[in-house]
Amino acid sequence: MRIKVLGCSGGVGPGLRTTSLLIDDDYLIDAGTGVGDLTLAQQQRIERVFLTHSHLDHICGLAFLADNLFDLIERPIDVHATAETLQTLREHVFNWKIWPDFSRLPDEERPLLRWRELSIGQVFDLDEQRRLTAFPVLHTVPAVGYAIEGHRGVFAFSGDTYADDMLWAFLNRLPRLDKLMIEIAFPDEQAALGYASKHFTPSLLGEELKKLEHRPRLYLTHAKPGCEARIERQCRDALRGWSYSHLKRGDTISFD
Repeated sequence: MRIKVLGCSGGVGPGLRTTSLLIDDDYLIDAGTGVGDLTLAQQQRIERVFLTHSHLDHICGLAFLADNLFDLIERPIDVHATAETLQTLREHVFNWKIWPDFSRLPDEERPLLRWRELSIGQVFDLDEQRRLTAFPVLHTVPAVGYAIEGHRGVFAFSGDTYADDMLWAFLNRLPRLDKLMIEIAFPDEQAALGYASKHFTPSLLGEELKKLEHRPRLYLTHAKPGCEARIERQCRDALRGWSYSHLKRGDTISFD
């Protein structure tokens, strides 16, 4: 299993792309501005998109992906998300006002995008080697994370989340957890903003990780532009004893 980080920033700027992960060339988890780093040929290989939630930095690339692929592929792309996220996409993005409704184009019988409602705990057998499960997280809108179990290890991505025991309860039930991609959006001095927007800070994540019974390698994501250096300094104390790295656009998380 190979996970290519197309985007992992909490904002945009030179060299910064928002959240999108390419899983083994055929699936996406989230579709932020990082989708724009895929060539047209790579975009045509996408079969499914799994969205964590409806915020713009995680879904805006889906609109451009659909626009690029119109008339280029014969099959639909399945977009998996919670009922609330799909409703938001239908009402506020693919509504003919913000963007064409590609779930009805070229026509309703042969749409380019096919909405697929998922539920918490739902398991998807991606193929004989990969199984994906949606798990609950706490954010300002309904949101999920995803765990992918493969023959060589288990990877979990929190999406945007905050301190909540249901996250750790799910992760602790996994038979193993080798790699955990989890967000830290704000430095400690912006803890009030983190609480209001439901994003982690280094100290809060360090405390919450005490609830995790596994000892995965951590991949830290979603830092707000301009906060990266402060977050990295604070993580040296808050995450002491953990093996971790701060993700950057273009990084690869591999189980080879």
